[in-house]
Amino acid sequence: MSLEQEVMAQMKAAMKAKDAAALEALRAVKSAILLEKTNGGDAELSEEAGIKLVQKLVKQRKDSAQIYREQNRVDLAEPEEKQAEIIAQFLPEQLSEEEVAKVIEELIATVGATSMKDMGKIMGMATKSLAGKADGKTISSLVKQKLS
Repeated sequence: MSLEQEVMAQMKAAMKAKDAAALEALRAVKSAILLEKTNGGDAELSEEAGIKLVQKLVKQRKDSAQIYREQNRVDLAEPEEKQAEIIAQFLPEQLSEEEVAKVIEELIATVGATSMKDMGKIMGMATKSLAGKADGKTISSLVKQKLS
């Protein structure tokens, strides 16, 4: 089942359950899919493009929630966090920090990276191999930690 079909099925379930928060989050995903399809000219969104799109939406929600929390606006942060949670269900299973660290260590050993000069190489390879399974912030911090 494609991402668009999954979102539509979830939307129908949310409508029947009268779950306004889930419906709002799912409509945002559907809107982003339609926008991506019209910009790209593709009739169907590839799985890789779908994962990137969902990651972007989750990141936007989490960043907004963080800003709201910094400004002591819990009333605005909580709906953003709930939406991020709902949207994240369309991502593949996320790896734990230990599993991500293992992958990064293997990449460092394969490339023979020794200093921060090699961070770009490792980041490129890590983001490709961990696409959809870990967020860029976690990958970046672990790569910095291992190379310093």
